[in-house]
Amino acid sequence: MTAQTPALTEDSTSRFARIREGDLDLTIHFNDAGQGEETVVMLHGSGPGASGWANFSRNVGPFVDAGYRVILMDCPGWSKSDPILCTGSRSELNARALRGLLDALDLDRIHIVGNSMGGHSAVAFALANPTRVGRLVLMGGGTGGVSLFQPMPLEGIKLLQGVYRDPTLENLKKMLNVFMFDASKLTDELIRERLDNMLARREHLDNFVKSLAANPRQFPDISPRLGEIAAPTLVIWGRDDRFVPLDVGLRLLWGLQDAQLHVFNRCGHWAQWEHADAFNRMVIQFLAAGS
Repeated sequence: MTAQTPALTEDSTSRFARIREGDLDLTIHFNDAGQGEETVVMLHGSGPGASGWANFSRNVGPFVDAGYRVILMDCPGWSKSDPILCTGSRSELNARALRGLLDALDLDRIHIVGNSMGGHSAVAFALANPTRVGRLVLMGGGTGGVSLFQPMPLEGIKLLQGVYRDPTLENLKKMLNVFMFDASKLTDELIRERLDNMLARREHLDNFVKSLAANPRQFPDISPRLGEIAAPTLVIWGRDDRFVPLDVGLRLLWGLQDAQLHVFNRCGHWAQWEHADAFNRMVIQFLAAGS
């Protein structure tokens, strides 16, 4: 009989690594799937209860099938990774954690797919480690600065911070209702999973609030440095994003050396989930163009 490939689940791909990078000495949780010669790291957003698996569960399988090894890193202060208080740049903190994880896994050069906070972290990593980045994919983030047309923070960010301060099911539903263009696609199972993950680590919630109090600008504007990034970049945005507006994506397109932009209509802040099939095809084709 031919051995069957084990199903890709959160449990079957769950791993831990001890990282030591500068002043960081942390246990980082990550999911590891596939055995391809090229590695794609996917970095999640900053929402309460977020994790690599929760953000990218609809993307892992197609990327593994396309021949990539896929790493989903839970950033410090999220999910099963160690808690942390961040009084400086969260983007740079996550970038240092990623470098520590790559060193622990003996990975040199990678592609990065970053959603929201993950986009900010991907840009920070590329600035600090230019030779270790193949291609970048940024969705709904990347520290392109503030909107020229809308007051910030947008309603989604305000609701997100509200959940951190008062983590109830009602407040979570309010946030998720503007997270996606069509909130009816949110299943009770997904909402319950997000709530359970959020409440399982109350120290993460408390530390996020304390970090904001210590430094409200956790994700500084580095748009003046975008021109330093030579890695080919695909910027993906939702036309209806109520967390980070579309014109921020246009600033990334303008500032980066080698970038292209795709905008999904009828799409909020979670393009990789809301338009998973089209997203997977587009990103896999973009990554393959550099092989």
